[in-house]
Amino acid sequence: MPIVDRQAAEALIQEQLINTIQQDAPKKSVFMSLARKLANMTSKQTRVPVLDMLPTAYWVNGDTGYKQTSDQGWDNVYLTAEELAVIVPIPESVIADASFDILGEIQPRVVEAIGQRVDQATIFGVGRPAAWPADIITRARQAGNNVAPGSTPNYYDLIMGDGGVIAKVEQSGHMVTGAISSMEMRAKLRGLKGTDGHPIFNTNMQGATSYALDGSPMYFPDNGSFDSSVAQLIVGDWSQAVYAIRQDITVKILDQGVIRDPSTKEIKYNLAQQDMIALRVVFRLGWALPNPVTCMDTGRTMCPFAYLEPTTAVTTQTVTYTVKDNQDEPVPIDGVTVDISGARLKTGADGTAKFNLRAGTYEVKVSKRGYKTVIETITVAESALSQNVTLIANT
Repeated sequence: MPIVDRQAAEALIQEQLINTIQQDAPKKSVFMSLARKLANMTSKQTRVPVLDMLPTAYWVNGDTGYKQTSDQGWDNVYLTAEELAVIVPIPESVIADASFDILGEIQPRVVEAIGQRVDQATIFGVGRPAAWPADIITRARQAGNNVAPGSTPNYYDLIMGDGGVIAKVEQSGHMVTGAISSMEMRAKLRGLKGTDGHPIFNTNMQGATSYALDGSPMYFPDNGSFDSSVAQLIVGDWSQAVYAIRQDITVKILDQGVIRDPSTKEIKYNLAQQDMIALRVVFRLGWALPNPVTCMDTGRTMCPFAYLEPTTAVTTQTVTYTVKDNQDEPVPIDGVTVDISGARLKTGADGTAKFNLRAGTYEVKVSKRGYKTVIETITVAESALSQNVTLIANT
């Protein structure tokens, strides 16, 4: 029997539209939440003086002994502002026909993406600008602050015990102020038991369990920045990591101009001709891990961070620096500082210093008092790298 069914009247049936979009709240940068913020930068590069050498006191021998002299030295650590930016083109007709504020929905997500990129670059080195120092993981790796879990890991000892990640930080004269970890680590932590056999993280039916390691708060970044293929857990004295903002997040609406493909330089959009607008977001920031000299780290070769590796450690390449003088028969120089984008080691009696680096481009500074400093750039790819450096004595 003929009826006016739903299919016939589909064009007349109104659909209800809920006035909120179902979505997760935008996430913030965990690095910027934990690290120490310095005054805003007034230029592209900011210089931070860092204590590099401690004075030495001497006992005086007898009543008429001579008092000895000592010195104290400083080094410069630079924060270089690098830019994060994105342009989002939108046809004006789309904005006019949309039931929601499209620009209002896009802007917080772009800000979230900026926070993710900052975390990836500073902590894991992902997309690190060439002028920035080596990331926290690389610095900790060179200091020997990486802890391997082994085939049958005891996570209590790996974290809290002698030789664990917390102890690694303490050996450099710093105290752990915070920890970050992948979401997968939460289950492992819930299974941790103390020496008395009781769980360390006791659940409470009245609220969520707060995670802390040796009294320091623990965070689980949920902005997609934590790379569990590189680390399971990172602990450190976050006050030692500093950052400064050159240009806060600025948003501008463009309605004139053209947008080109970054690779081909081909014009993709002409905003005026195609009745489009573009949302442009720009942010500039610099950061550093100054690592000043301490009584427990007189060579500044330690690191205030440590991390627990995954079961399969990330692949690194050995980079060996051999430093000799410029005599007719070159002799290895002991105690030369080899600084690779902030990761520092000193050469031994054989004049060598060995690094383990992931693929990337690094700035290298080879220096020792009494010799002219050598600065160069190296690129680490998929094989070991050996570099020979000749230091010339000051005349």
